[in-house]
Amino acid sequence: MSQTDNSTIQALSTEVSKLRQELQLRDQLVQQLSQELFRLVKGNTNFMPVPEVSERHQTQIQALREQLQAVEQQVTFYQDQITSRDTEIYQLRQTVQELSDRSRMLEQVVQELPQIYRRKFEERMTPVREKVATLQRENRQLQAELQSVSYRLALKTRTATHSGIDLPSFPRLASPPGNASPIPNA
Repeated sequence: MSQTDNSTIQALSTEVSKLRQELQLRDQLVQQLSQELFRLVKGNTNFMPVPEVSERHQTQIQALREQLQAVEQQVTFYQDQITSRDTEIYQLRQTVQELSDRSRMLEQVVQELPQIYRRKFEERMTPVREKVATLQRENRQLQAELQSVSYRLALKTRTATHSGIDLPSFPRLASPPGNASPIPNA
């Protein structure tokens, strides 16, 4: 979660708590006013409103009713705001949870990557190793055959030189003066 999201959530929480305090304060005032009205009305059973007093009281009651209606409207407005903010907070928490889950999943994938790469590398290296082993076997076989052929050729050459075959002697084309005899065969 980013720092701006945290600060937004914190600011919203602060505002929600402030609105709740205001709402609670107004509820207390309404409660006190209704208790006071109830006490005034209930305490004076012999109270018969005088027309002048009654009009004044009715004016006050009307003003109180208007104030009460205004407070109720404010309470409704604040309740709507609180509900809206609560919904927003719930959505933000869900988003945070989803992002946390995704982050954990990605961390797990990152941790598993070296193993995956090793396994894939091993899978790719297996045919290469098999090919190298095959080539090495073929090389050893060819080396053995080459040694065998070389040995047979050496034996043939040795037997050919010791068989007593006389090699022809070729006359020299130009003999130097004073040396008239050719070189005898060995």
